[in-house]
Amino acid sequence: MRFIGNRLVPVVLAGLGLMLLGSSPMEPAIDPGGECAFTDPPEYYKIDLIATKRVPQARRSVGVAAVTFVPSPFGIAVSAKGHYVYDLAISIDNLRPSPKGVYTAWISTPNLDQIKRLGVLDDQMSIKGKVTWNKYLVIITLEPSDDASSKKWQGPVVLRGMSRSGLMHTMAGHGPFQQEPCATFGYY
Repeated sequence: MRFIGNRLVPVVLAGLGLMLLGSSPMEPAIDPGGECAFTDPPEYYKIDLIATKRVPQARRSVGVAAVTFVPSPFGIAVSAKGHYVYDLAISIDNLRPSPKGVYTAWISTPNLDQIKRLGVLDDQMSIKGKVTWNKYLVIITLEPSDDASSKKWQGPVVLRGMSRSGLMHTMAGHGPFQQEPCATFGYY
């Protein structure tokens, strides 16, 4: 960093150059054929989805939810409440179709007090959506039908994962021998 007067001119120019060039690890890469192919996100921007083993067709399934910032002319998009807006690109491997229903993606706050349905996974077992929460869960369920008006899932949870910010917590407010119940969220 260099100061010219009291300004950080090189940092501002370098940041502006990166924004103009679009050279961010979270940007989609364009291959020579003109197709847009997302690169594997950095570890912090990847949510591992873990199978719950409650559905036989999904016991060997693994998934990833890639988190990217929604682009904006001003750098990063924010919601009307001032929260970052993230794109989620969920993809699942080794998930066989089920005759009992459709696989549906949901996001929720860690306390399950707010739930949002993203939709049904496509034939490639993937889906894209948006989230504006800082801490959230990604949940894949097996629903009996594709009911877009559902406010909460009815079927079993097939895969689940937690945002990186949701994994961070302190022991502030707890007694010296109490621990936060991470097992409630499926993490030990």
